Amino acid sequence: MNISNNVLLREESSFLAGARDCLPTVLGYLSIGFAAGVVEKTAGLSFVEIGLMSLLLYAGSGQFIAAAMIAAGSPAFAIIFTIFFVNLRHLLMSAAISPYFRHLTPSKNILIGSLLTDETFGVAMNAAAGKTMISEKWMHGLNLTAYLNWFIANMAGAYFGAWIADPEKFGLDFALPGMFIGLLVLQMAARKKIFRDIIVALSAVAIVVVVSMLTSGSVGVIVATVVASTIGMAVEKWK
Repeated sequence: MNISNNVLLREESSFLAGARDCLPTVLGYLSIGFAAGVVEKTAGLSFVEIGLMSLLLYAGSGQFIAAAMIAAGSPAFAIIFTIFFVNLRHLLMSAAISPYFRHLTPSKNILIGSLLTDETFGVAMNAAAGKTMISEKWMHGLNLTAYLNWFIANMAGAYFGAWIADPEKFGLDFALPGMFIGLLVLQMAARKKIFRDIIVALSAVAIVVVVSMLTSGSVGVIVATVVASTIGMAVEKWK
């Protein structure tokens, strides 16, 4: 019995298991990555530039922003600055998941963190429930499957984007927020903590609106993420 349990545990922690657990997000990545490729192509980027952006930047929101700012003729420093602040949330996600990889060296942690996305973070945190550590092989399987899928979807969008002159006509510009809304609803339904989630969501919306009126939308997102997360923790302890 112990032997079979050990075998099962190794299988659940393997690279293939991580790749398998990534499959529910594959369709979302395909649609969003395709939309990103189309938008980037219509912004005037070449196939090589789109491929490098998907591999090096590897951020849906960042790539949509970059494409829009490139099309508008924005300077490079403004594009870099904006993407940097929009993706600062990755610091929070990395900090949240890092305790599960304390058994790894800093270099291995950097490798895992460099491919962490909103979706793989969500899958990993769900898998980490009741555990003190996450398998390195499993995480690589999860991350690399998402990474390659994103690249393929971007290139497919770049190829077919040559025939799509107006992405907004097909709603492709709304693909990213649409996917995040879907993921949010599914997570709320699975967690069954509707009261706390609604409080956090309403707080985040209110903070984004207020802060965006005072500064910028990017700063509003960052402030809302930190404050709303703190509110969620306070509500959880209060209950």
